[in-house]
Amino acid sequence: MRILLVGEYSRLHNSLKEGLTALGHEVVLMGNKDGFKDYPVDIYINQSFQNKFLHKFKVGIYKLFGIDLGSLEIAYKVKKKLTSLPRFDVVQLINESSFSIQPKAELKLLQFLKTNTNKLFVLSCSYDHSSVKHMLNNGFTYSAMTPYLNDRSLKDHYKFKLQYLNKDFTTLHHYILDHTNGIIATDMDYHLPLVGNSKYRGLIPNPINTDKIDYLPMDLDGKIKIFHGINSHAALTKGNAYFTEALKIIEERYADKIAIIATTNVPYKDYIQRYNNCHILLDMVYAYDQGYNALEAMAKGKVVFTGAEQEWLNHYNLEEDSVAINALPDVAYLVEKLSWLIEHPEKISAISLQARAFIEKEHHYKTIAQHYLKTWTKF
Repeated sequence: MRILLVGEYSRLHNSLKEGLTALGHEVVLMGNKDGFKDYPVDIYINQSFQNKFLHKFKVGIYKLFGIDLGSLEIAYKVKKKLTSLPRFDVVQLINESSFSIQPKAELKLLQFLKTNTNKLFVLSCSYDHSSVKHMLNNGFTYSAMTPYLNDRSLKDHYKFKLQYLNKDFTTLHHYILDHTNGIIATDMDYHLPLVGNSKYRGLIPNPINTDKIDYLPMDLDGKIKIFHGINSHAALTKGNAYFTEALKIIEERYADKIAIIATTNVPYKDYIQRYNNCHILLDMVYAYDQGYNALEAMAKGKVVFTGAEQEWLNHYNLEEDSVAINALPDVAYLVEKLSWLIEHPEKISAISLQARAFIEKEHHYKTIAQHYLKTWTKF
């Protein structure tokens, strides 16, 4: 098969590409590298209006004429690149808004992509119409929208998420339902909002290339190292403040037993290097399932505080605290769980081994690539 993967979040499409390539398929990855994370892509597509002057010029043109120059540029570059390439058997988009441009322009690009492929699929692995609507309707006990639901003065902070419910994005969403071969969810946070949707093709777990990620045996002779990496742009929606407050208490209580490593807004390559020596990694609170950073850390054998809700335990037939620690928006609870691990380091070793085994069983990149091929072929 010739496959085009459009967009990249958290290295998902890179790992899928590695699995598909290993199985003998030809894969092209197109995207904007996801900003400061700087993920590899084969075809780099971004807009030129990055510096202050050009950005102001773009905004001025939009205010005067309603024309988004950035969207026009992205659309032009995509069409120019793809017109020179042979037809693809499958095109898969990372999101309903995979080009990060105006929804009307996204819709036109979807129409163009349909003329260049036999099958077009869309992933639900970040905010989109279905997931945001589900969160706002209190479909989850807690979610990335919880801070907003508790404090509507945060509306400006949530503009990016709330936009998926506006008229243009809703039109784009319904076009995707009507004109693509289906939507695939990558974890429970996106699976649950899609249950019952006629175009939903099921949950396919995030692929992890364990051939590239070595398991790092736990060395518990010295202090227990706790890593907390913050992306300031997503800190509120991930619930990082709960970890910060819990760590203050833990640091005071176990000063002689622990070492805390904290980072903010570091590129992906630096991020993964900085947590290599930790025992415990604090990922996110507002989630039912693990995102990519958590999964890669689990593959290395880290004990990760992340989404591990009962729905996820049921799906994979797991016991609580067996391969990851469910992080809740409760400082006292987080302190209790951290204290349990610090006072019982043998639990760290056990969870470490079980976490790696879980990733190899449920997230191996070649197995996941086969799941995608089966789904693409079926629908």
